[in-house]
Amino acid sequence: MVFVSDSSISLPIWDAPRARGPIVSDLAIPGSKSITNRALILAALASTPSTIIDVLRSRDTDLMTDGLRSLGITITEEAVDRYRVEPGQLSAGSVECGLAGTVMRFLPPVAAFADGPVHFDGDPQARVRPMTSILDALRSLGVEVDNNNLPFTVNAGEVPEGGVVEIDASGSSQFVSGLLLSAPRFKNGVTVKHVGGRLPSMPHIEMTVGMLRSAGIEIEESENQWVVHPGEILGRTWRIEPDLSNATPFLAAAAVTGGTIKINHWPIKTTQPGDAIRSILERMGCEVELVAQGEGYDLSVTGPVALKGIEIDMSDIGELTPTVAALAALASTESRLTGIAHLRGHETDRLAALTAEINKLGGKCTELKDGLLIEPASLHGGVWHSYADHRMATAGAIIGLAVDGVQVEDIKTTSKTFPGFENVWEEMVG
Repeated sequence: MVFVSDSSISLPIWDAPRARGPIVSDLAIPGSKSITNRALILAALASTPSTIIDVLRSRDTDLMTDGLRSLGITITEEAVDRYRVEPGQLSAGSVECGLAGTVMRFLPPVAAFADGPVHFDGDPQARVRPMTSILDALRSLGVEVDNNNLPFTVNAGEVPEGGVVEIDASGSSQFVSGLLLSAPRFKNGVTVKHVGGRLPSMPHIEMTVGMLRSAGIEIEESENQWVVHPGEILGRTWRIEPDLSNATPFLAAAAVTGGTIKINHWPIKTTQPGDAIRSILERMGCEVELVAQGEGYDLSVTGPVALKGIEIDMSDIGELTPTVAALAALASTESRLTGIAHLRGHETDRLAALTAEINKLGGKCTELKDGLLIEPASLHGGVWHSYADHRMATAGAIIGLAVDGVQVEDIKTTSKTFPGFENVWEEMVG
């Protein structure tokens, strides 16, 4: 991906609130984007209706909902966070992907079952996001696709046979998940073999496999291979967990201010990569505790007097990199974050973006072949660019807690997964 910063485009500037003491707050976090969008796909492909409870309402999930509706799926909003999904024959349509990786990578395999062509397009930044792996995989399964990047059109004509497909998913685990979610509907199922370099973000694939099994699908797993048998996807009730990755900036607020943040309803067992923040914060000097609350647990984090740096392989938890990089920029010792070369193909080239923005505020961040080296430095205020990337925006907010005069460009890009983030953040800081 080419890294571009266009200074000619004027975007709103948000004054990141500076914490004047330890922050103490008790918060509820909206539902998981990753689980919501997977549940929507499975409900749309099911044989009977489904109900989805605690749906995240955000740009990414609204794009998924609108995309499925354009293909003929009936999705009824029974409440703002509760959907009824009634599957049916998929039809020709047009899908707007925005900048949502789950939409542009999960819906093309679904479109293989439509009774006519399905056109896909998205934001300008989406047109340079990697797509070739999954589109070539669809072609090998007998599906017509007319381009290698957005915009493109998918046209199957009849239900594809399925079979064995080899795919290089080293750029994104979403290529594997996208194929697995639709695999049961292919006549012979699909066997997905990953043949590239190290596969990133394995917890997201585990999430996909677990949800498929919950919907009655048989899957056999071995190293870098998934055999999905053809079968009926069962309609059911899906209850969405809080989005743990969206919780991490708030927990970081405790870490950088020496305060205490409690996140309500933290799942005791989960496939969400965001759960790894607990061990990361402990290693950086925080006190981390799961507190029994009713039938579930809350997560409490108390920050240290001085935050320590961390050396960590983040290949499975790459989406946490902007949060951890912001913490590292404020830490008292060196940090080395590795295993994240694939972040160059996310909403923006996150490694280049983090390096540029940390250094612009006086930091010392060096881009490595597969990660970042961040050394202690005295930071100062300035404009933190978001690059239309929600996690870049929240990283700037974290640094702004400890540094006077940080201004985050386009904070509302956080609506991708957390509408109203800036309001919740300002209320937390007080």
